[in-house]
Amino acid sequence: MTGVESPAYVPGHGLLRGRTAVITAAAGAGIGGATARRFLEEGARVLISDAHARRLKEHEAELARRFPGAVTALPCDVTDEGQVRALFETAVAEHGRLDVVVNNAGLGGTSDLVDMTDEQWSRVLDVTLNGTFRCTRAALRAMRGTGSGVIVNNASVVGWRAQAGQAHYAAAKAGVMALTRCAAIEAAAYGVRVNAVAPSLAMHPHLVKVTSAELLQELTEREAFGRYAEPWEVANVIVFLASDYSSYLTGEVVAVSSQHP
Repeated sequence: MTGVESPAYVPGHGLLRGRTAVITAAAGAGIGGATARRFLEEGARVLISDAHARRLKEHEAELARRFPGAVTALPCDVTDEGQVRALFETAVAEHGRLDVVVNNAGLGGTSDLVDMTDEQWSRVLDVTLNGTFRCTRAALRAMRGTGSGVIVNNASVVGWRAQAGQAHYAAAKAGVMALTRCAAIEAAAYGVRVNAVAPSLAMHPHLVKVTSAELLQELTEREAFGRYAEPWEVANVIVFLASDYSSYLTGEVVAVSSQHP
């Protein structure tokens, strides 16, 4: 896809030592999986979730070999309120408190608006926007009595920028941005910060499956560095937002992008 080399992987510095985190859609090689690894490398205890139970179990086993005792997993479909409640109740029951939540679950797809069905529209909105709402609500309920906490949502630059075939996904991600800002204002009263990342192009196997090689090449060429982001590069920004280094940031949407017009 590109001959430009990615930078060297950044080692952990203990930025999240002693923190307990929940990360949704964290199975596999995408941003969620990379975030789980980065959090563990930074010293956090992590509860990972995903709607794909088999893949989640495999990823838990992989992480547990490197970080024994620091990672657990629970399947969760973010469109199911009962499963969302169980996820956050489990996190608090196992660790006594909840410090960080990363709402990474989302669903994409490509369809021109003129051909898009109600089911396609609703499915993307339910996973990507409504799922983020359900998990943010559950996180705030768990955090408001502790006087601290951080929520990081995964948005996208398409929440700002138009892209053909992405009306449902763009609308959902723009909604995540607005949800982030409104939740941040309310959560400040509890001492909780709420921010979001907006990646442009982070390469992972699922993206390759649902996006044509031609479009991926076009998107890559728009990036100033001439390459796509590695998922761990997005995860590094999530680590920053989850850490004390961003203690005065709330309601912000941080673009993780080198894309130019």
